[in-house]
Amino acid sequence: MSKVAIIGVGLMGGSLALCFKGKPGIRVAGYDISPAELEKSLKRGVIDTACSTLEEAAADADFIFLCVPVGILEYYMDKLLQTTLKEGCIISDVGSTKASISKYARNRITPAVHFIGGHPMAGSERSGVEAAASHLYENAFYVLTPDESTPREAYDRLVQLLQYTKAQIVRVDAKHHDEIVGAVSHLPHVIAVALVNQIARYNERDGLYRSLAAGGFRDITRIASGHPDMWRDILLNNRHVLLRLLRDWNGEVAKFADLLESGDGDGIFKEFERAGAFRSQLPERRKGVITALFDVYIDVPDHPGIIGQIATLLGNHRINLSNIHIIESRADVPGVLRLSFRNETDMDAAIELLKLHDYSVQL
Repeated sequence: MSKVAIIGVGLMGGSLALCFKGKPGIRVAGYDISPAELEKSLKRGVIDTACSTLEEAAADADFIFLCVPVGILEYYMDKLLQTTLKEGCIISDVGSTKASISKYARNRITPAVHFIGGHPMAGSERSGVEAAASHLYENAFYVLTPDESTPREAYDRLVQLLQYTKAQIVRVDAKHHDEIVGAVSHLPHVIAVALVNQIARYNERDGLYRSLAAGGFRDITRIASGHPDMWRDILLNNRHVLLRLLRDWNGEVAKFADLLESGDGDGIFKEFERAGAFRSQLPERRKGVITALFDVYIDVPDHPGIIGQIATLLGNHRINLSNIHIIESRADVPGVLRLSFRNETDMDAAIELLKLHDYSVQL
């Protein structure tokens, strides 16, 4: 019987626990600093055993997953290494930065225990163990960052366990991981926050900015609403990468300023053309480090009862609709109604049904 210990039973840790729970030869123990969260995870059947201390959770564990914020990973690593760990135990984490914790563990861990950094590139707009789901990591990239001293046998054991997540396991160097994720996740979050704050300052002088920023602007800047404490820790942890990326970004913005200043229409056209060509090559239906939206837009006539008709149609076919938004500012949005769904399956079913009933549907 293999023991898997989950330290931090929230969205990420709880979802991992659900992937492993009930599988042959696996027992899942959980520990959380919040007794209430721990109790919820036990009542929901997320874990087999609730542990009141970190030491109890780690005792005799074959695998330990640190599912805590990046800012306190080193603290929990130290606490773990002060306990008696089973020989051959594999410690991993789910943080979105890898170089710092990998280096920290390498300088402290004993040869009898192995640390393999991990980053499941999936998430949710919700948080807490209530949002945990066994399918959260399905079809997502799950990055592992072993170093040159990691025994192949240990890496293979972790990969075998993680097959239960149904994720696509990718082996990447820790520094390389931080460079890529910094570019495709951390930098976009900084840009979104800076852009929203810029418009917020304009709005202090003229409230019309906020009114007209509905629709497309709100959608493209949604990641600016991330948890401040979490993003503070992530950005500081990956600050050397972010500083280089921000300098590159300043160069891209300066290029546009030069094109506008010189009135270079051909140059502006080429920038949009190049961006459109690359974006069209990006996978549409793969989970990524930024949580995907399951939204569709519908053009409908503005007459009484139309929203109720659509909601009833979806409800009669047991398609779960999480939200309906009437769009007032449509400058960058291809429809008057935005329908939001919890998952891709419901969204695809809704698209097929709505088109069957002659609604104009856009993604």
